[in-house]
Amino acid sequence: MKEYGKKTWLIPDCFLNSVSKNENVSHEAICVINTTERDAHIDLTLFYEDRPVKTGYSAVCGAMKTHHIRLDKQVSDKGELIPRDTPYAILVESSEPIVVQYSRLDTSAVEMALMTTIAYPVD
Repeated sequence: MKEYGKKTWLIPDCFLNSVSKNENVSHEAICVINTTERDAHIDLTLFYEDRPVKTGYSAVCGAMKTHHIRLDKQVSDKGELIPRDTPYAILVESSEPIVVQYSRLDTSAVEMALMTTIAYPVD
């Protein structure tokens, strides 16, 4: 199979809302597809408006697999969760070409809102 994707992606608008007005929890996910024959080792770097850059968040997407990285459950190598109610951006770097989609489920109103977009691929 042909390998699709890029090794570097940017997601500039991320926000984990702490408010939920129904049984669902507001959350975000980075949805990845890996069409290569090798596992993709993925590193996430978080950028903030008013705090230092955070590293140490990682995931693996198996060869010829898809993986949904739930950001509300993502823990850094220092045991840190991504903070809620804080705007941030993500640099996604992979050892293999991947395609990255970003989704946000906002349950801060009874009528939930779902937003999804393809991340920005960087050459």
